[in-house]
Parts: sequence; C-alpha cells; structure tokens
Amino acid sequence: MGGIHASGEFTGTLTIAVLTYKRNVDLEALLPALVAQMASARAQVATARVLVIDNDPAASARSVLESQPVGLPVDYVHEPVPGISSARNRALAASADSDLLVFIDDDERPTEGWLGHLLATYEAADRPAAVIGPVISTFAVEPDAWVASGDFFSRRRMPTGTAVNVGATNNLLLDLRQVRELELTFDTGFGTTGGEDTLFTMQVVAGGRRMVWCDEAIVHDVVPAARVTRSWVLGRALSSGNSWSLISVRLAGGLRARSSRRLLLSGRGLLRLGGGSARWMLGVVSRSSRHRAKGLRTAARGLGMVSGAWGYRYEEYRRTA
Repeated sequence: MGGIHASGEFTGTLTIAVLTYKRNVDLEALLPALVAQMASARAQVATARVLVIDNDPAASARSVLESQPVGLPVDYVHEPVPGISSARNRALAASADSDLLVFIDDDERPTEGWLGHLLATYEAADRPAAVIGPVISTFAVEPDAWVASGDFFSRRRMPTGTAVNVGATNNLLLDLRQVRELELTFDTGFGTTGGEDTLFTMQVVAGGRRMVWCDEAIVHDVVPAARVTRSWVLGRALSSGNSWSLISVRLAGGLRARSSRRLLLSGRGLLRLGGGSARWMLGVVSRSSRHRAKGLRTAARGLGMVSGAWGYRYEEYRRTA
C-alpha cells in the first residue's frame, strides 16, 4: 500500500469514482476534466485512474467509454443492481487495490487544482480517514423567484483543516485502509431514500476516525431545469428530513435508545413543522417571498423528520422504469 515520502508527498494509488445513471452527456463532459486533473496531480500520486460505475441496468454509459481515446486511464464497471448504495459499494469493491478513493458526481465539474488540493489537505492533516470539499451550484436555467429568494442551493463553507462529523459523497476523498479497518460499506437500505453517504460518514467518525474540510477543492454541480422548481425543493427537504430521522434511529442502538430517539426526532420535527408554517404565514401577511419559501421548506423538512422517526421511508430515488 502507499505511503508518504520524506518530502511529505503521498506515494500511493488513487481511484476517482464516478457513479452514473443515464447521464451520458454529463459523463462525456466530465471524463476529460478528470483525466486532466490526474495529469496535473501526477507528482502527488504513484498511479491514478478514473472508474465509471454504470448503474443503468441497460449499461447505457458503456458507449461513452467506447468513444473515449484508447489509452486513457478510465475503467468501466457495470452495476445492474438498482440503488446508489449498490453503486457506491461496487466502487469500493472495484478499488480494492487502491489506497485512496475519490467520489465525484457525474453532473459536477472540478475546478482547476481540485484533486491536488484534496491530496495536499490529506497530507497536511496527517492522513485523515476522509477529506471533504465544497460544492457550488450553477444553473442550466435561471431559478424562478420563489426558489431564488430561498437561496436553497447554497452550501456550507469552512476553513481548510476544520474537523467535520458528517458529509456527502459528491466531493469526498477516502483513505481506504481506514475504511477497510472499520469494515464499512454503504447501507443498501438507503439505496432509494438517499442518506447513505450521511450514514457512512457518521459511521467513520463514530469509529474514531477523522474527517477534515478542504475549502479549495471546489466542484461545481450543474443544476438542471427540473430541479429549480418549488416541487423539487420541497420534495428534497422532505427527503432530507426523512432520511435524517431514519439514520438517527438506525444509529441509536437498542430498543430503548431507538424509542427515545423516535420521540426526540418527532418533537424536533414538529417544531420545524410548526415554525415553518408560522414563517410561511408571516410571509403571506408581509408579502415576503423569502419568508414564504423558507417557511415551506422548513415545514417540509419537519414533516420528513416526523415520518422518518416512525419508519416511513420517502423513496426519492425510487425508479419507475
């Protein structure tokens, strides 16, 4: 396995995993950018490759790989079992010979030096179990006034090196040795609900390992027109609250602890539901689009939390075909 030179540089092997499902146009745009990232970070790793995990049962992404120039360090794996957890677990299994695994989504675009920044932070932070970077949204179409007023696509930022206790997998570097020591995989029970990455990263920290933030390792996600609507924003808020409660109950332990956690989550969810509804009403009275938008989103998340606390699973990623 890889190590660190006396100079401090990582000398191991790295895989960049891209999970895809019927997004060939996005994949065609992303792959050359990832190859360029690997070339620019050549001094920091011994070997690197891109791994495409195609989660379409029809293997539709295979044609994209067949059209790439021969000799590019891009591998293709077909994972026909539906669900993002199955695809992520396939990436873990297919990276058995790698020291580091980097996840990036197929609808994202890395900024210049993205991979190098992740690796530099990994080295500077004394090889944590994970390094997480920011995702900044760009839009295929201008969001409508309701969505824009709520500022729903802004995400957290913090100084590089800050310890974090939960994260997503859309811009994530993993030390696979530590993941293997913890015997972690992505829970397939969250394959259609989402939240599998939240659970995974919380389990990393629960296992006594560190995760740190790298604010320079920026990727841009391209938000399609279908996601800049009220219905999508509210559905995502409900889904987020639902999966958070499901995860919290899952991590609670024994029956008594789970029962206490359900009650706690229900109380917090009802507070959000009530507070969000009150804020929406304030927005109606004051004619504030921001209050109306923020209030409805908070109420939707609260409803999701209450439903998830008692076992209802909102399957945001359930496939109909």
